[in-house]
Amino acid sequence: MKKLLLCAAIWLPALSWAGDARVDIAHFSLGDLNDWQKKSFVGETHYALENTHGQLALRADSNAAASGRYREVSVDLNKTPILNWTWKIKGLLTGNNERTRAGDDYPARVYVIFSGGVLFWRTRAINYVWSNHQPVGSRWPNAFTDQAHMIAIESGPERIGQWISERRDVRADYRLAFGEEPGRVDAVAIMTDTDNTGATATAWYGDIWFTKE
Repeated sequence: MKKLLLCAAIWLPALSWAGDARVDIAHFSLGDLNDWQKKSFVGETHYALENTHGQLALRADSNAAASGRYREVSVDLNKTPILNWTWKIKGLLTGNNERTRAGDDYPARVYVIFSGGVLFWRTRAINYVWSNHQPVGSRWPNAFTDQAHMIAIESGPERIGQWISERRDVRADYRLAFGEEPGRVDAVAIMTDTDNTGATATAWYGDIWFTKE
């Protein structure tokens, strides 16, 4: 259950800087890596700021590795339920069945983590992923635990190499995944991982923020 929730074993009281209309999570475009911490599972995915086509972003390179970056936050989804982010990938992981443990790798994924407070065993996560072939909008339980829910936000090769802007209603996605109202968001994470397939992958992550509906 190595990658199941990323932060399940490192839960700490969350940091909070939420405003009424917007909660900024990542300012990679400004070169800001403050408060982003590392979590390793197998080997090391290399993360570094890079200027790509005039845009500063966090580049991730994985070679048969699985490690991520996360930031503790405190987000009230009743105020700011919409997660916004930008990302880009260099190529797909081909041939893996992402619904199985052997294929649970992605060139890019963004996690939203709910710790469950003192009920740490109820740690849950919504994973927004770039899939190799699962249809956009499809959903499935993580192969290692049903406490993590996967959603294919992008799929296939059509938009490889392009900066894509994404927007998701996390509150609505949580309701569909777990059949109840979410608590506060406790962390947001990113990960490019290829440890199960032994492949290589490169992705770029832009800024991440929450907004009102």
